[in-house]
Amino acid sequence: MALFRVVRRSPLSAAEAWRRVTDWRRHGEHVPLTRVEVEPAGPTRPGTLLRARTGLGPLGFDDPMEVVRWEPPAGGRPGRCRLEKRGAAITGWAEIEVRAVPGGSLLLWEEDARIGPLPRLLDAPTARAGRIVFGRLVRSLLSG
Repeated sequence: MALFRVVRRSPLSAAEAWRRVTDWRRHGEHVPLTRVEVEPAGPTRPGTLLRARTGLGPLGFDDPMEVVRWEPPAGGRPGRCRLEKRGAAITGWAEIEVRAVPGGSLLLWEEDARIGPLPRLLDAPTARAGRIVFGRLVRSLLSG
């Protein structure tokens, strides 16, 4: 598995940082050639299904995920979300944590993903690419 971690501080409150980073459809605006669909419509909760489709036309792949943990930040407690990746091309999980810190919030995105056909030899470069892509995603979501 390609384990990677992204950590970002933000001047935003934990609640606002959480709202931005879990606005799933906006993820597609910041990841090239990707769109994200959410079912059912409405607030996220355990059982919400996400499908990130990356590619052009018929050339691409789906990254279906299910929200299995959903705890927005409240009462000084950090927000936590866990996504289980359920696809043929990508398996694994992602966890998002947002906590209040002096002057704003701290976000931790941790992901352990396996891209089906790639040999384990490519786990380190895959993790490096994940850090870059998700680091940019998180920065973009938190800044606007």
